[in-house]
Amino acid sequence: MCGIFGIVYAERPRRNLGEILRRALERLEYRGYDSAGVAVIDKGLVVRKDAGKVAEVAARYGFDALQGIAGLAHTRWATHGKPDQTNAHPHTDCRGVIAVVHNGIIENYAELKEELVKKGHVFRSETDTEVVAHLVEEYKRQGLDTFAAFKKAVSRIRGAYAIALIDAENPQVIYFARNLSPLIIGVGDGFNIVASDIPTVLDHTRRVIAVRDGEYGYITPTEVYIEADGVPQDAASRIEEIPWSAEMATKGGYPHFMLKEIYEQPESLASTVAGLDWRTLEAVANALLSARNIYVVAAGSSHHAGLVLAHLLLRLKITPIPIVASEYAAYENLFDREDVAIAISQSGETIDTIKAVRALRERGVKVAAVTNVVGSTLSRESDLVIYTRAGPEIGVAATKTFTTQVATLAALYVSALKTLGYDTAPHERELKTLPDMARKTVEATAGTAKDLAKRLKKAASAYYLGRGSAVPVAMEGALKLKEVAYIHAEAYPAGESKHGPIALVEEGFPTIFIFSDPATREKTLSNVAEMKARGAYTIGTVPARSDMAKKLDMPIEVPDAGELTAPILHVIPLQLLAYFTAVERGYDPDRPRNLAKTVTVE
Repeated sequence: MCGIFGIVYAERPRRNLGEILRRALERLEYRGYDSAGVAVIDKGLVVRKDAGKVAEVAARYGFDALQGIAGLAHTRWATHGKPDQTNAHPHTDCRGVIAVVHNGIIENYAELKEELVKKGHVFRSETDTEVVAHLVEEYKRQGLDTFAAFKKAVSRIRGAYAIALIDAENPQVIYFARNLSPLIIGVGDGFNIVASDIPTVLDHTRRVIAVRDGEYGYITPTEVYIEADGVPQDAASRIEEIPWSAEMATKGGYPHFMLKEIYEQPESLASTVAGLDWRTLEAVANALLSARNIYVVAAGSSHHAGLVLAHLLLRLKITPIPIVASEYAAYENLFDREDVAIAISQSGETIDTIKAVRALRERGVKVAAVTNVVGSTLSRESDLVIYTRAGPEIGVAATKTFTTQVATLAALYVSALKTLGYDTAPHERELKTLPDMARKTVEATAGTAKDLAKRLKKAASAYYLGRGSAVPVAMEGALKLKEVAYIHAEAYPAGESKHGPIALVEEGFPTIFIFSDPATREKTLSNVAEMKARGAYTIGTVPARSDMAKKLDMPIEVPDAGELTAPILHVIPLQLLAYFTAVERGYDPDRPRNLAKTVTVE
């Protein structure tokens, strides 16, 4: 996830254009903070960019002094290439007249880059974005005007993207395109804006057009032109007035980052699925299939994501060894150079996981990292790296980072199946439908979760129960309730509830069942009956329109899904339930007491 902003004026604005771009970047920094850059057109194209926070880079390169009539700005969350000056956006063509900024993943960038290199184009970065600038340059060489060249370039790329591009040879035009990644247009008087998010626009105008998937076009100071499949769209009829203040808009109009990030999961999952590096996944899968022992090492929510992978690997007759990272020393005598470890950390800086990885590598274990941060300690100290594409997560409680981890690990399982010769087409289709299914899940379950929170807010304790691959989902749900609502919650395998925990159940005791594992649903229903017989108030995440709903006091109906995506869909209402319960109890879910986003001390 990155932040993009572009603005074009009829004449030089009263404030320097560079200052306007810098202010926009400050509004967008929550979308990415490892590098920043701007490009302006005045008498030519000027680009200033580097790794670092917006304020640091802007001061170092004098953003505020830059003048011009059109400009782009970008704040980066690295997905291709380490965070440094070369990989920071904007990116330019060979002649230095075209500049482009991009949010998302271009899946086929490697083959496009190879094609362009053969035609003489010189690439300066490791990013996927740079191919856009060179594609437009190439089609201009062939005689097309800039817009025709841009349209042809967009038709060649696959993936999730929001793109903005300027050309010094057409100085009062910004070209744009969208697929999956968010993009809006701010409609002004004597200027127009293209941006990835509303906060940047509200300093200039409240009139906004939401660009839809598959649309592309351009803005000038006086015109907004939108096209889809070659057909011009009626842009004027789509203008909306935004009622938010600029402060509200930083959270996208949501009262808390946690809720915003729950609702961002379709976008984060789309970026993650589009950005899957199947070559690296294949390399990790081959290592797993030839390993003596496999360790899955992580902490907190990442540990729960690892447990989902562990259940999948069991289906391949592989017996993984899940390790809570802080307990790695108990397993050190097992570590051997014939082993492989999967180390999972959102930040890539969790100290327990880093120390475990160092101990593993000291003994010759091959380590594959799963992390959300390019250039993190974990990514640098591992043999192979698989990146999730969640973007920055501001809320302390993991939401979109957990679900993107599970999606990425599910893709690793698919790669292992493919390596073993299985037909994986149905699984790959399931992953591609995941973003839309996640969107439907949020929309379908938010109301029920909000209603349930009114009842749950008075509870002193709760159980989360499931069987099979639903157990780690239950663990994650219980963790969320503890983290942000401060209600004691415990997760158990549902069958284990008879071996002690059921002694605490009394009238009205909230017991939440997770039915994400199709193979264990019938047995889990028997545990529902046991709890109801003792007076428990039974809640359950169940497939929509199933008979299971009738067996529960309060069902939460989730769109039915396959075995890979069900854990992701079933955890979403549990995230919502924790969030709404925290709010009902008067707590700020973005700032849970005693917790930090990244644990960097033992």
